[in-house]
Amino acid sequence: MRVLVTGADGFVGRRLVGRLVDSGHEVTAACRPAQGLPSLGGDPWSHRIRTVPLELGDERDVRQALSGPQDAVVHLAAVASVREAREDPGHAWVINAAGTARLMDALISARERGPSDPIVLHVSSSEVYGAGPAKPRVEDDPVLPQSPYAASKAGSEIAALEAWRRSDLRVIIARPFIHTGPGQGPPYVVPAFIERLLAAKAGAARRVPTGNLKPLRDLLDVRDVVEAYLALLSSGAPGETYNIARGEGITLEQLFRRIAEIIGVEAEPFPDPSLIRGGDIPHLVGDATKLRQATGWSPALTLDQTLRDMVDAQTH
Repeated sequence: MRVLVTGADGFVGRRLVGRLVDSGHEVTAACRPAQGLPSLGGDPWSHRIRTVPLELGDERDVRQALSGPQDAVVHLAAVASVREAREDPGHAWVINAAGTARLMDALISARERGPSDPIVLHVSSSEVYGAGPAKPRVEDDPVLPQSPYAASKAGSEIAALEAWRRSDLRVIIARPFIHTGPGQGPPYVVPAFIERLLAAKAGAARRVPTGNLKPLRDLLDVRDVVEAYLALLSSGAPGETYNIARGEGITLEQLFRRIAEIIGVEAEPFPDPSLIRGGDIPHLVGDATKLRQATGWSPALTLDQTLRDMVDAQTH
């Protein structure tokens, strides 16, 4: 299968490209021109994939990136950091919402010009649910974003599904819950905790700065999320939205203490005002029944395995 991956130079994109190549697919990696595609696991991919530049803010660039025929497109490119989106909400909307609209329109035009009819997996975020009852979210729950990032991702979903309704472009929406894994770095919560706790162990510190530790989150391994994307490409239904979730929650304080135990350091968190963000969602856990019924997917990696792999990656 010919697959184009936008945001192929990102944390998830690199994992997905590697998995697609290993599965024998013909991959086009669309990357920001200044970044290119880093190697994955020490293997250079230059001889196994095609790379194309992609700036979502440039319509000509988007259309050029989509000039070749594709069987599938996975749209990962985005302003992916809540903090970065908060610093410049307008830019987040330009890339996440307007960029998605531009990409979908270019896909419709490319399909009209040629024989390809790609399945398009648009990757959104569980953050679009916003605050709600303390129970697992299902796809029919209201979308009530409460951050610039979440709002821009909700806008991207609207743009993608509008394209499906208008043209029958085969769009599927994925809403992954928080995911992490080896290769992810700060400011994301797990690598940030690991970095600070390792520094505390090395310096014999007993107090570690953190943000708000009360929120409860559904946490997945990026490798499981990539498997869910592959499953949706083969078995997802156009026009549908699917949660990608473990279905279990852990508070950030519990997460902090579990990482400290793995590292072997006795440390206590203390709140740092610079690390606390307003509008935190108190409870964000997903129900992935719909995905499981459609594809058979379920997480293969435990949270402890993910955390141990990440600590090992930062200490060896």
